[in-house]
Amino acid sequence: MLQEISIHNLAVIEAVHLHFRKGFHVLTGETGAGKSIIIDALTLVAGGRSSADLVRYGSDKATIEALFVIDKGHPVWAVLASLGIEADSEGHLIIRREITSQGKSTSRINGHLVNLSGLKEIGEWLVNIHGQHEHQSLFHIEEHIRWLDLFGDEEIAPAKRDYEAAFQIYSDIRRTVKELEETSKQSLQMMDLYRFQVEEITSAKLKRNEDELLLEEKRKLSNAEKRYQNAADAYDLLYGGNKGLGAISKAVQKLEEIAALDPDMLKALAEQAQSAFYQLEDAAYQIRDYRDEVEFNPVRLDFIEQRLDTIASLKRKYGENVDDILQYLDKVTRELDLIENKDEKLQELHKQEQEALQQVRSLARRLTDRRQTVADKLAQEIVAELRDLHMERTQFKVQIVSRDDHFTIDGADEVEFLISANPGEPLRSLSKIASGGEISRVMLALKSIFARMDRIPVLVFDEVDTGVSGRAAQAIAEKMSRLSRGCQVFSITHLPQVACMADAHYRIHKSTDGERTYTNVDDLPQVGRMHELARMLGGVEVTEKTLQHAQEMLDLAFDKKSRM
Repeated sequence: MLQEISIHNLAVIEAVHLHFRKGFHVLTGETGAGKSIIIDALTLVAGGRSSADLVRYGSDKATIEALFVIDKGHPVWAVLASLGIEADSEGHLIIRREITSQGKSTSRINGHLVNLSGLKEIGEWLVNIHGQHEHQSLFHIEEHIRWLDLFGDEEIAPAKRDYEAAFQIYSDIRRTVKELEETSKQSLQMMDLYRFQVEEITSAKLKRNEDELLLEEKRKLSNAEKRYQNAADAYDLLYGGNKGLGAISKAVQKLEEIAALDPDMLKALAEQAQSAFYQLEDAAYQIRDYRDEVEFNPVRLDFIEQRLDTIASLKRKYGENVDDILQYLDKVTRELDLIENKDEKLQELHKQEQEALQQVRSLARRLTDRRQTVADKLAQEIVAELRDLHMERTQFKVQIVSRDDHFTIDGADEVEFLISANPGEPLRSLSKIASGGEISRVMLALKSIFARMDRIPVLVFDEVDTGVSGRAAQAIAEKMSRLSRGCQVFSITHLPQVACMADAHYRIHKSTDGERTYTNVDDLPQVGRMHELARMLGGVEVTEKTLQHAQEMLDLAFDKKSRM
């Protein structure tokens, strides 16, 4: 749940700090009081895009900080871990968002900086915001298949994965066929160039990393004289005359002689000197062997330089290194093979295309069958939810039309939600017959169903009750109250029927000091709720009768909730 939120310098809000609790919360106030700014703040916390226009005039930046308390087993913890964010699932989740007056935005989760995509990925598991504009998604038929697949994820997802894999293979084959069939005169003209390139690279007989190995060998051969002379000088210094090892050997003998006279002080020192002598002697022998193995080979050096020139020439044409050149060789070899054997390739590809098409068709039918089963379940659940929302006689159907000759990444199905709100009327598209109030209730029914599945702890409704009144408004209020038993529900509303059912009521209002305007948010006590409901019932003038009516509504709501 969302436990706290602090908002500073966001639009007309200078500073607001709110504490929330479990259950159903409503936010009310006059039009233009700033209710939507609270939703904007939650949107920003959930990864929504920011704008410099959101920063309060005269301020350097706006900040929003939200504290969530999330169950230990919630999926958000795994998402945090995948993003490399350390978080204790026993503790709290703190999200901070800052927007500067220049429009720059920074986000932190538990103190860790995250980019916008990471914040959005986390936010999708924390907050689901449903506003009036989302009604329109029900009018977009292409969205209906997404709702259906989400509802039946457990049954549909395996079949959909199999289908998508087969469809990808089929699409790749079709793309290759199209490319081959569109091979033009220009491609045929390229054949001579491809042949030349293949011959040029192949004749060079390149080996992987050859250039690097040759450069190392060239470095050694080019410095052969210097390597030999320095090794010889080092050996002579160690073994020449009475210096070097000869002098060290005599020093060791002297130490051994006097060590017998004073073993406590000199025995260990003599052994140390003797060990150093043996190590230097071994090093001298290795230096001598290295000197003797130094190769003077001008012929080989000349060959290497010519070989490197050849490779450099190929690099200028085909790639930055030998691996790039060999990859280019593979590419043009395939291209050349396709051009030279176009007819045979096309024949083979057409055969593969038909086999892949049969597989796609078979898996698409299986996917359709799964969707059909799930569609019936979804329709039944939506009808049940709509009954609770006083749409008792509404018929709802998830229609699936399959085309055996047209396939997309989603399958062969076109999914559309159909509704009949009144007895005797045929099922028709939502966009053609549903009123605003009916669409609100259909969307609320869907949200009620999906809230049980997606485990998102905070559900926000921004004036979704627009266009409804009377019994329908009461039904919406009761539905949101029931929803709040499984998640935390927030609703911006103008309807007293909705507001009275809340477990917490926040009044949003504006004030001014003569120079600046401020938006304030009050967590209303019982008396304050009664006065706010009276205002919503009677307008500007609050009378004894509206106060009595408001108190009666609160009492009835309390009784209703206790019996739910």
